[in-house]
Amino acid sequence: MVTRMSSALLRAVLVGLMVATPAMLLPSTGPDTILIVSLLGICAIVFTFVEYNTDYPSLVEFRDAPPFNRVRFVALFATVFILSMILRGETDPSTMSRLFEAVGARLGVTIDFPYSPVRLVVLMMPATTSADAVDRVRTAAGISYLVSIMSLAAFVLLLRLRGWPMRHAGFNVWVNLPTFDPMAGGDVVERLHRDAQFNLILGFLLPFIIPAFVKLASDLFDPVSLTHAHTLIWTMTAWAFLPASLLMRGIALNRVALMIRQQRKRAYATSKDYAAV
Repeated sequence: MVTRMSSALLRAVLVGLMVATPAMLLPSTGPDTILIVSLLGICAIVFTFVEYNTDYPSLVEFRDAPPFNRVRFVALFATVFILSMILRGETDPSTMSRLFEAVGARLGVTIDFPYSPVRLVVLMMPATTSADAVDRVRTAAGISYLVSIMSLAAFVLLLRLRGWPMRHAGFNVWVNLPTFDPMAGGDVVERLHRDAQFNLILGFLLPFIIPAFVKLASDLFDPVSLTHAHTLIWTMTAWAFLPASLLMRGIALNRVALMIRQQRKRAYATSKDYAAV
């Protein structure tokens, strides 16, 4: 119990630190923003601690099947930190901020081709947006997209190398998938495959859908607000992280469905052997 509590507390502190990273790094953060970030950070800390300290989580999936959530958290933290350092470098430049800005600018220009996600993000900006603001959005989109692709590749590689999810330990499907209702009807394996396909399709399309939606809803959502540092950081982070997270979830659900199917085959073969004896 002590080990679980300390582990949950460590995770909660790391999540709170991630939420507070832009406010700590950006010198232009105002008192109102600090108050809002503090409230959100406390909520994130409490939620993470409760989810990881209980026997049966209510929302966090694959809690006991590392490194699924670890890869996602590292990708999320890395995106927030890198974007914060890039924007901090505008007023307080350093070697690290210059490096991140150069890499992001290069990536943004490289990926900014017709119909690419980065091009759609740039196009959703109003025509009156300054060139510097557009370049900033392009740089943030490029570096965010790179981190999301790297996190997805790292998860697939770890999945292959470590035999995820149950190479060295048991895997409780119902604990690691608290939002999945096994009694909803239909075969569990088929439902897992269907959910996995939905996540894979949505994860692939989301980088294209989000900018198009913002462009169509420009009367309600003002894209020019991306010129604000905190809004830019969290918008670009969500734009890149959510699709990668859905793709990882789709891959993970497919893996779990395959595991259940293999266990069924082994159980069926074992029962046939006993019947033959």
